[in-house]
Amino acid sequence: MHNPDKLDISVIVPLYNEDESLSELSEWITRVMKENNFSYEVIMIDDGSTDNSWQVVQDIAKINTNFKGIKFQRNYGKSAALNEGFKAAAGSVVITMDADMQDSPDEVPGLYKMIMEDGFDLVSGWKKKRYDNKLTKNLPSKLFNAAARKSSGIRLHDFNCGLKAYKNKTIKCIEVYGEMHRYIPVLAKWAGFKKIGEKVVEHRARKYGVTKFGWNRFVNGFLDLATISFISRFGKRPMHFFGLYGSLCFMLGFFISIYLIIMKITHARAGISDSPVFFIGLTIMIIGMQLFLAGFIGELIARNAADRNNYLIEKKTGLD
Repeated sequence: MHNPDKLDISVIVPLYNEDESLSELSEWITRVMKENNFSYEVIMIDDGSTDNSWQVVQDIAKINTNFKGIKFQRNYGKSAALNEGFKAAAGSVVITMDADMQDSPDEVPGLYKMIMEDGFDLVSGWKKKRYDNKLTKNLPSKLFNAAARKSSGIRLHDFNCGLKAYKNKTIKCIEVYGEMHRYIPVLAKWAGFKKIGEKVVEHRARKYGVTKFGWNRFVNGFLDLATISFISRFGKRPMHFFGLYGSLCFMLGFFISIYLIIMKITHARAGISDSPVFFIGLTIMIIGMQLFLAGFIGELIARNAADRNNYLIEKKTGLD
């Protein structure tokens, strides 16, 4: 199902210090596109590499004008790279893949078919058989995915797989920031795209470079999951969360104070202010007021940060 008036596919490749693999990856992508007669573009986003990656991207773009590049002035992270790639993508189907050649471009035709013919809004790859270290990467990945499935209700085995396919409309309606690239399916569902599928894809052993995964990403991943779960439920109505619990705390503290006042009047007790219950009630009331005010301020802000996705882009090639 090719549209002659529009590119069939945009491939987005975020990269950081991957100069060894880029030439081979670009040749592989080009071969797959030609074999399937796809019109395409490949947007490589250099996330502040300190090696020769940007020079390699420029050399590839000179040989094949379907390849384009964006270079960040410094390292912002994968979410920033994907967000810029999404903004630039013009293809009917947008496919993301990592630059380390652990994702196979041979999966592109199957992913394209699932979007264009089967009608999925988003298809996530599932690396059913993995070649990563079982303790340092596979185990954390399984914990991430179990927590993400439980909190989001999306039945995917591998949320963090870099190989994904999207309708163009899907990626234009979501915003990826911080380190939220792990939970793009959740962002898509939140934006109203509910036909989310999964495809078993080949996972290849790393041929070049070293993994960028660290245990700090394990911790950050769960914090990001908590953030996105909260934002998806209360991002547009923070008062519903803070106001509810603030009101409950305030009322509990208030009733404790009323109880103590009644006890003082009816039993003529002295020294109620010395009672631990008095301080507990007062503290709960103060916490309740703070939560309520936090909800009120959050309601005013309502996620209107205008510069959240402004990145310093040093150079571009092949893009206006």
